[in-house]
Formats: sequence, structure tokens, C-alpha cells
Amino acid sequence: MARKHPDWKPDLLRMHREEIGLTLEDTGEKLREIAERHGFNIAANFQTIWGHEKGSVYPGPHYRRAYCRLYRRNEAQLGFRKALPGEDAPVESVPAPTSAERKLPDQPDAVRQALSSIREGTDDVDSEALRNRVVDAWRRHTAGGSVDGPTVVLVGGFAGSGKSEFAKFLGGLTGWPILDKDSLTRPLVDQLLIALGGEAHDRSSELYREKVRPLEYRCLMEAAWDNVDCGISTILDAPFISEFSQAEWMQRFQNRCRSKRVSVATIWVECDPESMREYIEFRGAARDAWKMEAWDEYVAGLDLKMRPQGPHFVVDNRLGAAVALVDEARDVLSGGGL
Repeated sequence: MARKHPDWKPDLLRMHREEIGLTLEDTGEKLREIAERHGFNIAANFQTIWGHEKGSVYPGPHYRRAYCRLYRRNEAQLGFRKALPGEDAPVESVPAPTSAERKLPDQPDAVRQALSSIREGTDDVDSEALRNRVVDAWRRHTAGGSVDGPTVVLVGGFAGSGKSEFAKFLGGLTGWPILDKDSLTRPLVDQLLIALGGEAHDRSSELYREKVRPLEYRCLMEAAWDNVDCGISTILDAPFISEFSQAEWMQRFQNRCRSKRVSVATIWVECDPESMREYIEFRGAARDAWKMEAWDEYVAGLDLKMRPQGPHFVVDNRLGAAVALVDEARDVLSGGGL
């Protein structure tokens, strides 16, 4: 379903392209290089870029992320949307920074900037301490060292919120393994649903919720405990909707980690419904078919104000803001440039 973008200012793309002296063909080549570096799914050519600049085709999420990397601007500055609180707004009349001003920041600064989207969700957690832990792990990882004392990071959020992207970023920084629920269990879950008389990609029925889902999370957690018992820090990537909503489950998890002398960080990735829908549509997964067919019903069932019970952190990925910082940090760490 086509959706309007009332805040979109496509002419800003052309302005930024011309200010750094790129042709449409040059821009396509650089966008393809960025896509290869970041794993974006785009095939940029001058016709597509022309359509974006003329306003006839609104760029998809991977195109917008690639444009942000190319022009060193966030989505608001490139005119794709309004600015979030604290973001820089579009610049339409002031000349763009010179090439010297466009250079990438230092690696530690870029990492910290990307991690700055982690903020305290409750008063009993310390986001600066978590950022320092991750930065320390990154430094030790890149230096070939190891981290003493394992850490378990739970990264949760609604479908399409950007939790997997953020979990992968943390894993790439620290070298900690990522346990993704879907990657670990999807083939078995699909076949189990069929064996029980359901449909392979069903994730909304009572059959799935009562008979299958508990086994999914049990597999995920057992794999995590195997790592922890070996002293290996681990990142868990899953929605955790039911688990984070239960104070008892959260307390049991905290107690078990404490008994093993394991540090815990619970991160909730928040996002707006429109952005979640766009990312769900973009990935085109069969398990999301019901969500797309009954979007209004699905969204009505989400508690968008939900936060995990107990100590936790929050990453604000509304309008893709946190993922944009992650992209910049990846560019800096890879040495990517114009």
C-alpha cells in the first residue's frame, strides 16, 4: 500500500549531490560501494537516483541509509522526514560543509556516538557503564585480547524495530556471539507447526503461542547458558515481548545470572509503527504475512509504551535514528569514505 510522505523534500538530495560535485552516474557507483560495504539491498543506477531527486519515487530504507552514509547527513538533514528532538534539521540555504569538514570522526568517537542511543530505561542502570563495557570489549577484541567476566545482553523489541541490526552492531564491536531466536529455531518451528496441524509460517495463532513459542525461547536460553557456563559473553536477539513483560521472569533471569557472576544488560529497542511497517514490508518474510494483511489489528494489539520490567536500557530507533548512527560507526571502523 502506497503511503504519503508529507515532510519529504527530494530537492535536498540533488543539492547535496551537486555540492560535492557528483554526477548521477558517480552517485550510483558510490551508493553501490556503500551497499556492498554495509550489506544493503540496492542496485543504484542514475534513473533510480533521478527519480529520488525528482520526488517520483520515495527511497526505501536501504537507499535512505546509503544516502546518509554518502552525504554524511541524517535522514532529517537530507529531507526524508522531520527531525527528532535533538537531531539537526534540514539545511536548505546554508552551503554544505567542505570536504575537510566531511571527514569521518575518529573510531572511538564514532563507536561512542553510535552507542549514545542507549539510555537508561530505569534509574537503577548506568548507560555510561554499559557503553564503557562495550567499548572495552571492542578494544580488547580488535587487539586480540579477551574480556574477563561474561556479560549477557538481551536485545528485544517489536518486529521491524531494528533490534537485530543493533544486536549485530554490538556483536561486531565486541566479538560476542549473537544468538538470534529465528536463526536458531525457525526450521524446527516451521516443521513443528505443520506436525501439530498448523501452518509453517504462523506466528499469530493460539497453537503457536501456547505449544511452540515456549519451546523457541527455551532453546534460545539453553544455548545462552551453554555459552555463559564457558565464560563467553553472549548477545540474545529476540522480541522478548512476553518475557520482558513478566517481572517474575526477569527476576529469575537476573538471579540466575547473579549466581553465575554474570553481568546483565536488558535493552529495549523502541520504534514508531510506520517505520516498523516499512522494515517488515521491506524484508518480505513469510512469517510476517498476517501482520501485513491485518496491520491495523496487529498494531492495535501492541503496547507501544511497553518497557521491560526491572533494570533496563532503551534505544530510541524511531524513524531509524539509532540505526543511522550504527551505519556511520560501521563506515568509520571500515575506513569507508567518499
